[in-house]
Amino acid sequence: MTQKIAALQRLRGIGPNFAAVLVREVLYRSFANRRQLASYVGIAPMPYQSGGMDRDRSISRAGNPRARTTLIQLAWLWLRYQPGSALAAWFRERVGMLQGRTRRISIVAMARKLLIALWRYVETGVMPEGVEIRAEADATA
Repeated sequence: MTQKIAALQRLRGIGPNFAAVLVREVLYRSFANRRQLASYVGIAPMPYQSGGMDRDRSISRAGNPRARTTLIQLAWLWLRYQPGSALAAWFRERVGMLQGRTRRISIVAMARKLLIALWRYVETGVMPEGVEIRAEADATA
């Protein structure tokens, strides 16, 4: 677990508290796929099927509330500290200059994508696209 925490802290914008909460609340377990991971945290969309209609509704909120709130806070910080990443570009493209409810809904979608990207990074070492690494002086402080 300490290796996973150290790996997350290398990324700019993720401090010791965020890394510890993510690893100790979520990433200590093994997941078969990204859907299981998002469901465990409670940010996976609930399916709705009726007749010929097949849609995704709002998030389930049936997962770990501490991890979910931490991820949503981390998603807002990710926009600030990783503006050149693919996730931040996706969010800006999707939301643009919109404010309010649309922005809050989209940040949950970004939190889900961020969780999956961080899970892949911790498990396989695949760095999320466009992510900046901390300088060594910042990582030790």
